[in-house]
Amino acid sequence: MVTARPSYSRVKSALTAIKEHPRLELQLVIAGSALLGRYGNAVEYIEKDGFEVAEKVYMVLEGENKTAMAKTTGLGVMELANVFYNLQPDAVMTIADRFETIATSIAAAYQNIPLVHIQGGEVTGNIDEKVRHANSKLADIHLVASEDAKERVIKLGENPKFVINTGCPSIDLAKEIRENSKLTFDPLEKYGGVGASVNWKEGYIVVMQHPVTTEYQKAKEDVLKTLEAVNELGIPTFWFWPNVDAGADGTSSGIRSFREKNELKHIHFFKNMEPTDFLLLLKNSQCLIGNSSVGIRECAYLGVPVVNIGTRQNRRQRGKNVLDVMYDKQAIKDAILSQIHNINLEQDTIYGDGHSGQKIANILAEIELPFHKTITY
Repeated sequence: MVTARPSYSRVKSALTAIKEHPRLELQLVIAGSALLGRYGNAVEYIEKDGFEVAEKVYMVLEGENKTAMAKTTGLGVMELANVFYNLQPDAVMTIADRFETIATSIAAAYQNIPLVHIQGGEVTGNIDEKVRHANSKLADIHLVASEDAKERVIKLGENPKFVINTGCPSIDLAKEIRENSKLTFDPLEKYGGVGASVNWKEGYIVVMQHPVTTEYQKAKEDVLKTLEAVNELGIPTFWFWPNVDAGADGTSSGIRSFREKNELKHIHFFKNMEPTDFLLLLKNSQCLIGNSSVGIRECAYLGVPVVNIGTRQNRRQRGKNVLDVMYDKQAIKDAILSQIHNINLEQDTIYGDGHSGQKIANILAEIELPFHKTITY
């Protein structure tokens, strides 16, 4: 199951390994915002990479608030229950903590379909953490991304036999980028986007800021603080659109209103990029700013400095590349100026060594599934 643009990069190497494994068959279901153009239409990149999509599930309700999130999840349970009934999979694999992933877990668990959960056991301090732990309790097999996460899932009461640290598949992509890190494309020419034609070749920063679901009323106020800080610094900037969480309307309207009132000569906006292109962009940047988990995971492995703003990634294990600040314009500016000079960071392998996808495929091919089922070949 892939339900959003970041979920694809999180699991791409595992999908490839499963597809190529002689003892496994991949049935790929795409749902949620991964199907929507306003959030980058990730399904286009998925199909371009050669994956055959078994089912597409349109389930996102407009509103981008907490009620729309709840209703989207409910609709997802109904739709995915039918999908799983028709596909009759031997197991369902779901990823991480996005709010709609709980629909996947419920639809599978209630039909006695073994559930494999990737990236359980991590903490963040908002609704994502609750969904992640709920997924873990509904899951049968836990393929976690770190030792810290493994210990936490076992403390939740799960059978240690089925809690395995595979690392995060997204680090597999980061490993490829670290080994061949030259930026081989022009972001403006390849992806278009909107905004200034920035002079990025002499150095640039990247911004990716999402709303915090438990603080969604502050989304517009929060993004304006970041916009003010980045605008005043005047550093060439590539800014990515937020995801579909509650508060995304506030983040989006904050960006639009700021653009209308200010001449942003050094900021260019994108909806999405192919996973490897995005990581190449990050690897060659001076710094990532915002609150995306890519700053905690992939950037730690790539050695990219990060200014992490606010509470979205609270309590999540992080590397030496991360500098945490709250939503204060001057604090954000000072942190960015500090981090863009923080070069030659050491690689941190908290979330894996770059071989997670193959590990996951091998485990799925060999592990004993619950409910007395075996994988058919």
